[in-house]
Amino acid sequence: MTKIAIIQESPVLLDRKKTIEKAIQLIDQAASAEAELVVFPEAYISGYPAWIWRLRPGGDWGTNEDLHARLLDSAVDIDAGDLKHLCDSAKKNKITIVCGLNERDSKLSKATLYNTVVIIGKEGKILNRHRKLMPTNPERMVWGFGDGSGLKVVNTPAGRVGTLLCWENYMPLARYALYSQGVEIYVAPTYDSGDGWLGTMQHIAREGRCWVICSGVALTNSDIPADFPDRETLYPSTEEWINPGDSVVVAPKGEIVAGPMRKEKGILFAEVDSKRASISKRDFDITGHYSRPDIFTLSVDTQPQSPVKFK
Repeated sequence: MTKIAIIQESPVLLDRKKTIEKAIQLIDQAASAEAELVVFPEAYISGYPAWIWRLRPGGDWGTNEDLHARLLDSAVDIDAGDLKHLCDSAKKNKITIVCGLNERDSKLSKATLYNTVVIIGKEGKILNRHRKLMPTNPERMVWGFGDGSGLKVVNTPAGRVGTLLCWENYMPLARYALYSQGVEIYVAPTYDSGDGWLGTMQHIAREGRCWVICSGVALTNSDIPADFPDRETLYPSTEEWINPGDSVVVAPKGEIVAGPMRKEKGILFAEVDSKRASISKRDFDITGHYSRPDIFTLSVDTQPQSPVKFK
């Protein structure tokens, strides 16, 4: 059995340095409780841009630009070493970290943001970087489109781990790409919540015969900075909870074993047995004995995509 820790805590919104410092404190706390895998929510560094669901994407131009500038400044440049302290924490604690973040492109325009999730191994190395394939609705005014290079399942001491972000989990072919690589611990960092979403997590556990670890965003009014543009209009003081979290752990075949953690902050612990994923496939293995490759096949392009190639 492996102990996992889901972090359902708010970031220090729009502050990369302080959010990473907070994350490291939470990792230390999880490690002291003997967790071997710690999971953070979608866009934890330095916060999910929840305001996009309240502003007009083609309007409210000044507020949108002001907030986007702050999001850009607080985003993570992986190649510049912005995750070094997080990687050091993984190595110090000998723990695997899954963390969502706003990633700033450093290779081409240096101005595009991506909704990214990284897996950091217990040796302090980044094992995988996955950029959200399809930002949802107004998210497309914030994040660029990812590619298939991060559709990977990686080996960790906890088991074989793969990730999809939020509504990517509604994409059956993206799920199938992870199932086909023998995912045992399927991690779904998300801003979504509620009974319908929890039902989706249970469905994925039944469909993929894997553990599903859902890490939800917990955000309250007090987490919004005092100098946030149009604060009282966008987040009136009468609104305590902006997003309730709903982190949950689902066993293969759909049984909820921890959570949902709703309208509270903290760490949700659970114990998982990766071997149970393989045993659960005895009667239903969607990419194995229950597949029909003579009728259906899936082709996945895992090459990094770029609009320019220098020769």
